[in-house]
Amino acid sequence: MTSSDLYRHVTDAAHDSPEWLRSLAEFGTDGGIVLLLLVAAATWWRARQDTARTMAAALLVPLATVLAYGISEVLKSLIEEDRPCRAVAHAAPSIAECPPPGDWSFPSNHSTLAAAIAVGIVFAWRRIALLVLPVAVLLAFSRVFVGVHYPHDVAAGFTLGTLTAVLCARLLTGPLAARVDRLRPAAPGHAPSRHAARRRRNGGPAALILGPGPRPAPAPAPAPAYPTSY
Repeated sequence: MTSSDLYRHVTDAAHDSPEWLRSLAEFGTDGGIVLLLLVAAATWWRARQDTARTMAAALLVPLATVLAYGISEVLKSLIEEDRPCRAVAHAAPSIAECPPPGDWSFPSNHSTLAAAIAVGIVFAWRRIALLVLPVAVLLAFSRVFVGVHYPHDVAAGFTLGTLTAVLCARLLTGPLAARVDRLRPAAPGHAPSRHAARRRRNGGPAALILGPGPRPAPAPAPAPAYPTSY
């Protein structure tokens, strides 16, 4: 079965599906990106009170996303694959409006962005994986469901976004975490360096973006003093 055959099967099934499901897919194909961006913002905010490595991973989410999108755009301009909603014969009409000529199909930008954001988030907040990864997969599938991408478009885009996020996390988290550690104001209970003390007094973008980091563990309570008997 070719990608065009699979595209026909999915779009035929889409047209046989209930109206509410078609509307949900059309809304979710863009709304899913917005949801992932909101979770990415929440991940950054949470990381302000977490370790330097967690903050570094959160800061790498937008970097990986922009990088993956740039690579996707370069590939589109090199390959120039027409959209299946125009190119596949005897396919059902697309649910979403077919993009204009010159808005190339391979790879899927939506799938690339969804994977890069979701996988990047997981490096900073593992427990949220069960939310963001299914959202990213469903968003990628919705691009075929609404008729604007081939299956191989979304598979390639998802792979590109995933690999970009993983490589950024593996290669850059350590160096960026060291930088975060140097730029953060000293957390309460820690002796600040001269530069950290100045940053704490003056505030500034570093304090706002990076946050204070984790609070130190409370000191153990002193053992009660008992009178000495003679």
